[in-house]
Amino acid sequence: MSDPTAPLGSYFETIGDHRYKPTLHAGGAWAADEQHFSPLAGLVVHALDRHRAAGPDSGLLLSRISYDILGRLALDECEIEVETVRPGRTIELLEAVVRISGRPVLRARAWFLAELDTSAVAGGPDDRLTPPELLAPWPATDIWPGGYINSVEIRPVAPPRPGRTAAWIRTPLELVDGGAAGPLASYLALVDTANGIAVRQSPTAWMFPNIDLTIHLHRQPRGTWTGLDTKVTFGPTGQGLTSTVLHDMDGPVGHASQILTVRPLPGA
Repeated sequence: MSDPTAPLGSYFETIGDHRYKPTLHAGGAWAADEQHFSPLAGLVVHALDRHRAAGPDSGLLLSRISYDILGRLALDECEIEVETVRPGRTIELLEAVVRISGRPVLRARAWFLAELDTSAVAGGPDDRLTPPELLAPWPATDIWPGGYINSVEIRPVAPPRPGRTAAWIRTPLELVDGGAAGPLASYLALVDTANGIAVRQSPTAWMFPNIDLTIHLHRQPRGTWTGLDTKVTFGPTGQGLTSTVLHDMDGPVGHASQILTVRPLPGA
């Protein structure tokens, strides 16, 4: 892969005030004519940032965002509508709805909390992942197809095992053309990859797409690498769970969870 710090394109092109067109780099892993959810999750955060930038600077930080996937994410133009549900000086709730062909396909709710100096009482688990410069890339395209998977660089801490992998991920692409997206949106645009790095079963025999993603942050991430320390569990009745500790180069920054619908592929 070429220099991952040099932008070679983007996942989305801006085509209107609230409209975006996915490029082939946003192509999904389950179907060629669908978007991978991961870049779209970052695009929603970009839309939230734009909405908040249009108002007074509140100094609030994104601390939780939950996404519910309502339908098929076609590889087509989308429109994002953002609404302030609960305004406030120390706590704020925003909601975003993504529409494709006029139909809602994704709904997200984001809580923003006040930024305060709590360094005197800060603490928690400080287990750090092996730095990515000491690790070798992993060819995820041996398992997954799609433009998005082909666009990212994945460096596992150890060889991936069924249901268990810790890895660093980065991309040479911008989230939105022209470098418009902020660092948090770009970081979160890689989090949904977690469900694909610790597969329990081959995706040619089983489907296990997530229908949601919830992210909690206790610290704002920094840098161009997204660290994922991931565990995947399949239950006995068609449900699964992907649980991830999120990292940057300084250590853990939060958690992510994805509920899965597990089913055999017809004819597999």
